Amino acid sequence: MGESPHTVTTMPTVRQPGCPFDPPAELLDARRHGPISRYTFPGGRPGWLITGFDLVRSVLADSRFSSRKELLLHPTIDYGDFEAPPAPPGEFLLMDEPRHGRYRKPLMGKFTVRRMRLLTERVEQITADHLDAMEKAGPPTDLVTAFAKPIPAIMICELLGVPYEDRGSFQEQVDSFMNGETSDEDLIAAYTATQEYLARLVAAKRANPADDVLSDLTDGDLTDEELKGMALILLAAGIDTTANMLSLGAFALLRNPEQLAALRADPALADRAVEELLRYLGVAKTFMRTALEDAEVGGRTIKAGSPVILSYNTANRDPERFADPHVLDLRRQDGGHLAFGHGIHQCLGQQLARVEMRVAFPALVDRFPALRLAVPPEEVALRPETADIYGVKSLPVTWDV
Repeated sequence: MGESPHTVTTMPTVRQPGCPFDPPAELLDARRHGPISRYTFPGGRPGWLITGFDLVRSVLADSRFSSRKELLLHPTIDYGDFEAPPAPPGEFLLMDEPRHGRYRKPLMGKFTVRRMRLLTERVEQITADHLDAMEKAGPPTDLVTAFAKPIPAIMICELLGVPYEDRGSFQEQVDSFMNGETSDEDLIAAYTATQEYLARLVAAKRANPADDVLSDLTDGDLTDEELKGMALILLAAGIDTTANMLSLGAFALLRNPEQLAALRADPALADRAVEELLRYLGVAKTFMRTALEDAEVGGRTIKAGSPVILSYNTANRDPERFADPHVLDLRRQDGGHLAFGHGIHQCLGQQLARVEMRVAFPALVDRFPALRLAVPPEEVALRPETADIYGVKSLPVTWDV
């Protein structure tokens, strides 16, 4: 068995001052001790923290590790004797097979590489519209609200058939239960309002189908409750993750001017730049799994019932997988990150996110050659680590006119 594994006593929630793109130092330290560490969950239950690329990837592909909501523990909160219910119908991210497949399979043909590439022209138009508006209004502006949030929000809402006039309020509701800062009372209110809205939307699509994904899904055996859960997952993920990649990615480029200059000089670098930003930033930080049976991982036996934290952001900074992992290098050759996960739960909308970023980043840096932060970098407001998706709350920028 070898020496005892490293032990992490508390889940790190604070990043180093001046290092907004790097995982918390304690997580990186855990990875230096090896790819798997012991971790005691709040309340005293023993579990594991996996920080190495190869082991995270292997667990994601291993059916012995469950994603079922009722089996998962929170890594930093002790809920006492509370027993979580199974995931509601349609919310397939927190399910195993065969329930997971019932919801994912009808969607797989809707988000193919080919289909998403056909949307490039629409993404270009939406991006140009928002850059036009920024230019017309003049500096300074908050890049989060002017650019990063509306592009993915409009795209996913159009794909699913959310009416134009509802998109602003819907985006605010989703943000309220995803930002990690909303009070419990307001979070419940926002979540309830979103659920009620989606129930009305599903009923409308069933009564009057249109040319959108949600309407397509009504032509099958899925119930209204199932469709509502599926729509919630797609809309929340489609808005929040890409919005934070666009804003945090812009921040990273502005802090690495030589990389920004390389992208501006060579727009063909966009594909590789997007993959590197996904690796380097890791906005989806951790995911949970629970062992369904005893399993050997990295030379350690994870007992049945043990909770496991999978650290995506340290896996994507693993020095055994990536040369100079803490360096942002848009020309990096050693790709293959885990930003979109792996296995049956690999992000369904990853091709849409790639199209949005491949269009948006080059367009932004081309339109505003003198784009720069309007505040010192240490004053950029960051999302808390308690948020499911990491990012910036606002990104004040300016440029020459």
